[in-house]
Amino acid sequence: MLNNYFNQESERLYFRKLIESDVETWVHFFEKNPNPHFLGLDPSLSHRKLATDWINRQFERYDSEGFGHLAVIEKSSGLHIGMGGILERQIEGKKHFEIAYSLMPNSWNKGYGTEIALNFKKYGLENNIADKFISIIHKDNIASQKVALKNGMKIISEINFMGIDAFLFETEI
Repeated sequence: MLNNYFNQESERLYFRKLIESDVETWVHFFEKNPNPHFLGLDPSLSHRKLATDWINRQFERYDSEGFGHLAVIEKSSGLHIGMGGILERQIEGKKHFEIAYSLMPNSWNKGYGTEIALNFKKYGLENNIADKFISIIHKDNIASQKVALKNGMKIISEINFMGIDAFLFETEI
């Protein structure tokens, strides 16, 4: 188990392990999100099914990898505003560690994506998870591409991942 992975904080945010009741919050993420195509998920599924599957996948990651998405809580309000974390990915037969996040639409354009990404890169480096990290970002997701650049990443290739055309960003060493 990684040192304090499930109990982190940044300047404006707390990060905690997800719990079953977080499904209710995550249903709202899918209801209010105008860009679900960025996620590579099956749009025919109900919002509840998408939220339940997403959170259950994190529980599996916690058990198998020791990390995964965490709930992102805004310190000033106590609201669950998104998820973020380090995810293990297999790309072209190689293991990579992705810095990933998703925010509720009403939390966009407030710098939270950058704060989350910087936090998990720092955590990953300090805890020797990897010496390089990736982010897989839909080609049309300009806001997240800007976050990756602010996180010291550059595009290294174009890939199709989970059915989406994406840029593969990697941290520069």
